[in-house]
This record gives sequence, C-alpha cells and structure tokens, in this order.
Amino acid sequence: MLRKFYILLVSIPLVLLSFTAKAEIASAETITKAATELLDREFPADAPGIAVLVAQGDKVLFSGARGLANVELGIPVAPDNVFRIGSVTKQFAATALLKLVQEGKAKLDDPLSKYLPEYPNGDDITLVHLLNHTSGVNSYTGIENYFTDGRIQKDLSTEQMIDVFKDLPVDFAPGEKFAYNNSGYVLVGAVIEAITGRPWYDYIEKELLVPNGILRTQFGSNTRLIHGAVSGYEYNNGVIKPATYLSMTQPHAAGALTSNVYDLMLWNRTVHTGKILDPEMYKRFITPEGVAADVNYAFAVTDGDIRGHKSIQHGGGINGFITYLLYIPDEEITVAAIQNSTGTLMRSERVAKELASVAVADPMPTGTPVTRSNDELKKYVGTYANEEGAVVTLKLEGDTLICTTDQGPRGYPQTQPLKPLSDGTFEVGMNSYWLSFSDGKKGVSTLKTVFMDTSKGGTFKRK
Repeated sequence: MLRKFYILLVSIPLVLLSFTAKAEIASAETITKAATELLDREFPADAPGIAVLVAQGDKVLFSGARGLANVELGIPVAPDNVFRIGSVTKQFAATALLKLVQEGKAKLDDPLSKYLPEYPNGDDITLVHLLNHTSGVNSYTGIENYFTDGRIQKDLSTEQMIDVFKDLPVDFAPGEKFAYNNSGYVLVGAVIEAITGRPWYDYIEKELLVPNGILRTQFGSNTRLIHGAVSGYEYNNGVIKPATYLSMTQPHAAGALTSNVYDLMLWNRTVHTGKILDPEMYKRFITPEGVAADVNYAFAVTDGDIRGHKSIQHGGGINGFITYLLYIPDEEITVAAIQNSTGTLMRSERVAKELASVAVADPMPTGTPVTRSNDELKKYVGTYANEEGAVVTLKLEGDTLICTTDQGPRGYPQTQPLKPLSDGTFEVGMNSYWLSFSDGKKGVSTLKTVFMDTSKGGTFKRK
C-alpha cells in the first residue's frame, strides 16, 4: 500500500560499494533469453503481471510482458501498457524543482517559509531537506489507521494535504537524520506550485515531458481517461483482489504519476544526458549529501551499483503497483520493470536488477529452490552482527526461516522469508540479495550477504 513507500522503495546496501571499468554489454539475444526465462518463471499467465524493458542508450535490447493487465477480463499485459509508478514520481518532481532553481526562480538553501509562509518551522526547513528526506517532517503515510479509516480515499487539494500533517510532531530537527518521507514530497509539489502558479503535475507534463517526447507519463487522476492503463491488484493471504481504492490527489508529487516502460527509458535518457539539468545541477541531483549520504540517497534517486558498476536507481510502491527504474551511466543501460500487484514479493526490483546484471555481462548466479527440513534449518537460527552495527536475526516459523534485518542508522528494519536454494544459499524474500553461511568449531558461525547490486558482500558474526 501507499504507506509502504518508505519501506519498499529504498534498498540500502549493508556494505561499501566498489566500481569497475566500462563493461562489456551482453547481446540482445542473451538478454532476451534471460528475460524470457525469468518472466516465465516468476509471472504466471493467469495472474497480475509485469512489463519490462532493457535498453542501451536509445536502443531497446528487450521489451516484454507477462501476466494479466485485467484479471477479470483475462486481458494480458502488453509492454506499452500504462501503470501507476508510485515513488518513481519523486525524481520527476525533484528534477522539476531543480530546473526552477537552475532558472534562478529558487535556491536550494531557501527556507520552506519563503514559499509556504504559514508552515510550522518553515524557517528551518530548506528545499534540500525536502528533496533528500532529511526535513524531519512527519510523513502522513505513517499516520495510524490513515489507510484503513477512509481518509486516504478523499480528494484533497494541496493545501488540504498539507493540513493533514503540518501540525503533527516532527520526527527530528531538519538535517539531523534521514527518514524516507512522503510528506516532504507533497511539500516539494507545493513549492513547485507556489513558484509557477500551476499544478505541480501540469508543470512537469508541459515543461519536462512533452518537450522531450515523453507523452504517456501523466498525473494518474481517478477521473482522467488513461489509454492503455492496467488494473492494480493486491494479494491477501494468496487471494487476488482489486487494489484498495485511494484518491490519486493524495500521493501528490510523492507518487501520483503514471507511465510505461518506454517512457521511463525516455525519461532516463532525458534526465541523465543533460537535456534538462546543466552539469552542476545534475551533479546535485545524483550526489548524496549531508546525513543522506550515509544511506547513499541523493534527490529521489539512490547511488548504488550493479555487480560493481555505478548505477542510479529508485523504486515505487502504491496500491496495486510496484515499479523499479535503474540506470547504469557508464554503459548507458536502462532497465525498467513495473508490476500490477502488491502483497507478494517485490519482484519488479529483482527482475530489474537481475536483468541489469545480465546486461553488463556479469549475471548473478542463482540456485534452484529446494525443500529443507526443520532440523536442517534450526542450525541457522540466531542473531548475527557486522562491524557497522547492522544486525540480522533468523528465527524459524513453521517450515520457514524468517530473516529480520536491522540496519541501524542505515535504514528501516525489514522482515522477510528465506528461500533455500540448491547451492546452499538462501534467497531473501523481497530484496535482491542472498545469504550464505560458514561453520565454525561450534556450528554455524558466520553469515555473509551476497548482493545482486554489488560485487561485494557483508560479513556478519554470530553473537
């Protein structure tokens, strides 16, 4: 659901990153074979599906889809279908605000009070604090019962959205910490509106998208006819149901755009090749700063890597949809994946990162799922910690080994099931990494994380 923006969208590695020289790029045939096998394995034909694209520069190396765009009517997903993209919206909003800064209409160190004079503590919150989630503003998507008592279904203006959270206690002083925050990007949208005198999405559509030929990305209004739009679904205890309704006025500049994988490729080619931002402003866009650098978070994009190759990436989750968009700048690789279901594993991120590793000709090895007995699994139960203070706790629930990662100051705790694989490793539920183990004198003593999006892993010692 929408409130999971901050949990689903930011993959914070537990290890330091390293980068290699420019990679050899796999052929379109190799990528197509890998993508076909992956989609056939992960997405059944009779359930909600996914659209995927892999490109180098402006050349599409693979585009395809699996599953159903509309389960009730049995209509399959097509690669050019339109999906809600959730928090991938944020990088469009961030770029819009940076463009206005570039034009001299704002400054990044401007206080929020310059644009919203009545906002509490607005003198101490800067535009940078909003852009990189260090404002301390209370995120409305974390308000208790906000998604279950009907409030999320109401159509609200920008002013009414701000009223939802502006008087709530702050989480911390501006600039003191990083905390992924959807209210912050509602405020980004409000600043865009204050500067331009136009709805935030109107400015993005007409000033950033249409001039660059990005024509199928738009505000996902509940009352707007969006050609090619798919239906969203949720899994509830394994049962498929239509996604819970929400007014698309409420995700605002934090998550209310719709798009398709072709437009997301065009967006990557536009924003990452100097067509909107000059070199100085683009560097601010993609470079983590302040306390946000601790989690590799810039302005609505994360600074990561794919198998040792620098990447710029972000995900998006909203009722019924999960998106992942990444870009490998040195090789000009785009991978976009959008699924029309939530409540299952975050497969769009896995698909995107796995195909990116294939594209840079360094595919992540994966084992075949296997069944292991309770007695075999019990030996892994325990708590493991690394030198940076991150903790991994494993416990057995029924026949399933459950993993809880607490990255301390580096991110939010996450709890996920582990899937045993034939090579002796365990695949971690929603994230793109594996766990491997080694024995000491008294049994299992060491856990190692093996990330799909980095060539190195982190080592955790058993407590």
